[in-house]
Amino acid sequence: MIELFYETEFELQNSQEWIDWITESMSNEGKSIEELNYIFCDDEYLLEINRQYLDHDYYTDVIGFDNSEDDVLTGDIFISIERIADNAEQNNVSFENELARVMIHGILHFAGYPDKGEDEKRIMTEKEDFYLNRFQIK
Repeated sequence: MIELFYETEFELQNSQEWIDWITESMSNEGKSIEELNYIFCDDEYLLEINRQYLDHDYYTDVIGFDNSEDDVLTGDIFISIERIADNAEQNNVSFENELARVMIHGILHFAGYPDKGEDEKRIMTEKEDFYLNRFQIK
């Protein structure tokens, strides 16, 4: 089950299409989703989480707290809508495209894809692109 929570004015349109896409993407990876929460927030909200739980003092677009076991995914993914908007502008892509990339990026970590080294980053980007190409926002 995927649930969406909002700590900002933003609200995801056509939310069931997004949920279905995430669910199908993880099924393609051989994973099931037990309980996944996406929490959409602003920069300050996510900065406070970054400081409190990760001891980092900088803005970021996404933070995930993974409680998955084996092939059953469970956890919370916090996404800063302000960072998504800024990143979309900087990368010259639509807000929806950047949001989709960050949403799939977060859950791919839960599915076992790290992105620390160059090879890991390349694989993560390939996975993101693969799933982004399978998602059509109506």
